[in-house]
Amino acid sequence: MPEGDTVWLVATRLDDALSGDLLTRSDFRVPQLATADLVGRRVLETRPRGKHILTRVEGGLTLHTHLRMDGMWHLHRPGARWTGGPDWQVRVVLSTASWDAIGYRMPVLELVETGHEADVVGHLGPDLLDPSFDRDEAVRRLLADPAREIGQALLDQSNLAGIGNIYKAETLFAGRVSPWTPVGDVGDVGALVDIARRWLERNKVHASQSTTGDPRTEHWVYGRAGRPCLRCGTTIETAQQGGPPYDRATAWCPRCQPGPHPEPLRRTRRR
Repeated sequence: MPEGDTVWLVATRLDDALSGDLLTRSDFRVPQLATADLVGRRVLETRPRGKHILTRVEGGLTLHTHLRMDGMWHLHRPGARWTGGPDWQVRVVLSTASWDAIGYRMPVLELVETGHEADVVGHLGPDLLDPSFDRDEAVRRLLADPAREIGQALLDQSNLAGIGNIYKAETLFAGRVSPWTPVGDVGDVGALVDIARRWLERNKVHASQSTTGDPRTEHWVYGRAGRPCLRCGTTIETAQQGGPPYDRATAWCPRCQPGPHPEPLRRTRRR
């Protein structure tokens, strides 16, 4: 699932392409919106909210989309060949005189009244990429359940919005905290929030999600199971953490991140 920085970049590109222009075509290819028509309405703006995208148009309507695992938006100039997949995977087309915005495989696609956007995103905690991000509120929400494992708490979008499995693993490595540590036992929850926000901010303007600063090795632990830790050389391990919807294979370094953890998914010899 895309992380908050990826969604921010997608929303920003949609905003740059569509905002201020009249829609010349709107084609919704899902049953619940089959009769919806936005032609003639001006696109006002597209804004990210955590991992959600809100495209607001004249007349008090908002198109709410969420990419989840497979969805994506593609932008093409009129007449250009669409490249995001076969036509049968297209769920929505929004066109202006200058751009075609094509939504592929959208698992969440709905029109809501702009004044009622809270119905679809009101459950989210503070957005890490919001300029007015409320750090104190995010920390308060994380600490509200001190017995919960910190890895699960960071993924819970009702605590703070934007962290996915990559930044969860990388943030906890940087903070030297085991993902299975109870929130109440984490010495400085706010420091973890600061790390995650710093990386999301740094990576939001490009496709790369580097946390190491080294283009040859983008991540410290994520995607590196069975390989040596870049800090201490210990083998990186993975184990499943959490239940639905937050069940993820979690990577960590047993030496750099001491604390509780389950049996790893596999044991590999140190290289």
